[in-house]
Amino acid sequence: MKNYFLLGLGLLALAFSPQESQAQRRKKATTPAIAPELVKGIEYRELGPFRGGRSAAVTGVPGQPNLFYMGATGGGVWKTDNAGTTWKNISDGFFGGSIGAVAVAPSDPNVIYVGGGEVTLRGNVSSGSGMYKSIDAGKTWDFIGLPESRHIPRVRIHPTNPDIVYAAVLGNIYKPTQERGVYKSTDGGKSWRRTLFANANAGAVDLVIDPNNARVLYATTWRVNRTPYSLNSGGEGSKVWKSTDAGESWTELSNNKGFAKGTLGIMGIAASPVKTDRIWAMVENKDQGGLYRSEDGGATWSKINDERKLRQRAWYYTRLYADTQDADGLYVLNVNYHKSTDGGKSFETANAPHGDHHDLWIAPEDNQRMIMADDGGAQVSLDGGASWSTYHNQPTAQYYRVTTDNSFPYRIYVAQQDNSTQRVKHRSDGGSISESDWEETAGGESAHIAVDPKNNDIVYGGSYGGFLTRVNHKTGTTRGINVWPDNPMGYGAEGMKYRFQWNFPIIFSKHNPDKLYTFSQHVHATTNEGQSWEILSPDLTRNDPTKLVSSGGPITQDNTGVEYYATIFAAAESPLKEGELWVGSDDGLVHLTQDGGATWTNITPKQMPTWAMVNSVEPSAFDPAVCYIAATSYKSGDFMPYLYKTADYGKTWTTITSGIPNEHFTRVLREDPAVKGLLYAGTENGMYVSYNDGASWEAFQNNLPIVPITDLAVKDNSLIVATQGRSLWMVDDLTVLHQLLAGEKSNTKTARLFDPKDAYRTKGRGGRASLTAGTNLPNGVITHFYLPEGMEKDSVVLNYHNAAGDLLASYSNKAKERSKKLTLGAGNNTFVWDTRGTGAERLEGMILWWANLDGPKAVPGAYKVSMSVGDQTIATHDFSILARSACRSQRSRHAGPIRLYYQGKHDHKRRPRRHKKHPRRERQANCLHEKI
Repeated sequence: MKNYFLLGLGLLALAFSPQESQAQRRKKATTPAIAPELVKGIEYRELGPFRGGRSAAVTGVPGQPNLFYMGATGGGVWKTDNAGTTWKNISDGFFGGSIGAVAVAPSDPNVIYVGGGEVTLRGNVSSGSGMYKSIDAGKTWDFIGLPESRHIPRVRIHPTNPDIVYAAVLGNIYKPTQERGVYKSTDGGKSWRRTLFANANAGAVDLVIDPNNARVLYATTWRVNRTPYSLNSGGEGSKVWKSTDAGESWTELSNNKGFAKGTLGIMGIAASPVKTDRIWAMVENKDQGGLYRSEDGGATWSKINDERKLRQRAWYYTRLYADTQDADGLYVLNVNYHKSTDGGKSFETANAPHGDHHDLWIAPEDNQRMIMADDGGAQVSLDGGASWSTYHNQPTAQYYRVTTDNSFPYRIYVAQQDNSTQRVKHRSDGGSISESDWEETAGGESAHIAVDPKNNDIVYGGSYGGFLTRVNHKTGTTRGINVWPDNPMGYGAEGMKYRFQWNFPIIFSKHNPDKLYTFSQHVHATTNEGQSWEILSPDLTRNDPTKLVSSGGPITQDNTGVEYYATIFAAAESPLKEGELWVGSDDGLVHLTQDGGATWTNITPKQMPTWAMVNSVEPSAFDPAVCYIAATSYKSGDFMPYLYKTADYGKTWTTITSGIPNEHFTRVLREDPAVKGLLYAGTENGMYVSYNDGASWEAFQNNLPIVPITDLAVKDNSLIVATQGRSLWMVDDLTVLHQLLAGEKSNTKTARLFDPKDAYRTKGRGGRASLTAGTNLPNGVITHFYLPEGMEKDSVVLNYHNAAGDLLASYSNKAKERSKKLTLGAGNNTFVWDTRGTGAERLEGMILWWANLDGPKAVPGAYKVSMSVGDQTIATHDFSILARSACRSQRSRHAGPIRLYYQGKHDHKRRPRRHKKHPRRERQANCLHEKI
């Protein structure tokens, strides 16, 4: 007999800065709608997939060949003690989010400093919350200041004194601030002094301590600014600096003889540990950009290499590292990484497993041992880059939007930044969610995805530049169906006929399964699978020509679609009324049509910031006049949450953000279609729930890591959470929340047995976390119950019966048999009955080979579960066990009940792989759930 026990974890506290804590107190709801003790046992399950997302911060530890650390851009801090074979998060429970720098004290490996906020300033860049420190190798952490730093690309520690630490603060990338520059602490982070400041627009981006003289430091400052429609790199304040008094004072080096003249941009700096006073600088400059070297500590310079491959897309890369044992050894990171053995005059090009490289650490005692950070996470090499560990063991993917299909098990569709799209089974036939349980699908790294309502194997996905594809997984065919046949890469928005954003929406009508919508500045629709398109709207944006220009400058232009502005960014059709379409733009407008696009009304909330980006639109499933929107304005330097509700088709709007801290800007709001007024919100810093239609919000974090939430989906009474840095998570059973709302919401003194969700008679096992794969859904009847403090010591019994009342299985915390014993805790508990009855008796001397005596699984049908405490029966609930599925080739082509059968076979060869780590292709029929 196998059974799995999952003990509810306590609510993890969000790591707020002091300013955030005050804001939380000011906006706290008066009385929680449900007692927190009853909610905190509702856990999130980590699905993965385990395929690494972007990292820009890595380090190793001198003298410890298998120990390395990684900071993920959204996913917190990670540790490996087996050279990258497995990774474990070490910041959960203390802090999380975007990490810009990780450093271990050379004189004490127990001391680790972490700076928040990545330096890879993409369109989906996330800020950090300051500095953190551990003195026990990452077991515990303390916040140590710089809360307004926003982005800390470098942290450096004195080689012999772990209390002397420096932080390069880039600052707020959206507006001028005084917090930029280099900061120094001599008391282990208890206090900080700013010792270098260029100006309010230019922050520190690179920082090194001379390996030969700890009194000498080199730094670079960078003027960089993001707006909703542009990225600008370079200008006044971009400089190279040197300190000879341990960072107390600084002298500019970038105006010395031989250095590039004119406007400077981002610059990287490296100092040789082998040859004193030899330093290199990688320089972004329009006419004289390239690699510069100095043999006298920056007094004079020579340009030694201007190859474009070393400095392309400068703002995203521009990192260089001196070899720790070879005076002529130098690494330059870019799309590829490049190694020189002649001091930088020439380079050989290579790749870590993913590519797009951002940080490198080389062991000082062994230049063959290194760790690389790139757009796929972190990989370790012990042979100088000849081989690397995998990144398919890191659940740090950054996702955009999420949707599902109607197969069995249903699949979750996402697009992973810097990688491919994926369709992922929410449960598997194995023991985990592994690579065999997901595959690539339509679209690219930034896609919205839409699944054909009539055929789960036909999927539509987007990508930048308006690229739109239709994939048929059954036949293995892909077809481009762009609205406009153009590749605008390199052009600004002003050069586009239709402005398709990097992440443009694609949705099917909820009433006409043949109608597919997609959105530029117009609404486009097709009813023939993209063979032709109809425009259903005028331009529904502000269409401000001053914000429709080429992005980049003053040195380098950068146009990939991320900065395309004045576009429709979110849209949804009412589930109640055909032709009622709500759309929101990224430049602050909301429009509504109730006649399929014949007429449109501007219904923009008057209180919404003018240039806010409408990030999600949610028409109600209960009232066609009700709609919710989530907006952000963080790219204008405003980190406030913006959630709105209308109950009169947009004539008036109510702001509904009470209880959400000021810094937790809102990305998405979803309505629970089963319970009116139950809302879920995803913010930059975690999850919130409202039980009263948005009048107030409460944290709904529980065991979910602190991470930006990018999208949410509610499917079969489960909540699916897409994150920017921690892959996919989900709450499997929202009915617990539904039952709490329907019952005694504040009673924590009474035991409760919750009504179980229906279970399936299917393969698989789950409930156990792994360091290399997602956690599978437990196989069986998942039974949730609550025990007040002290009652877990009483006699507690769970009994499972069939419809006739026959006892099939009984479990108790007082049982002597291990297979029958409940392990209990105060508060929320979860037990999984594996649906097996009593097994056969094992006779003395019996020898079994490849067999067992387990009882048979319960057949599909009606069942009951009861719970008793002491001699009192607490409750009895009905539930069903369902057949795995009933499969159909086309849902609309059959009527009446269809018995179990499968169509198609596993086929690994017919469709070529598009990714070298691509899992097997699985031919699966469209399946519907069926009670038997």
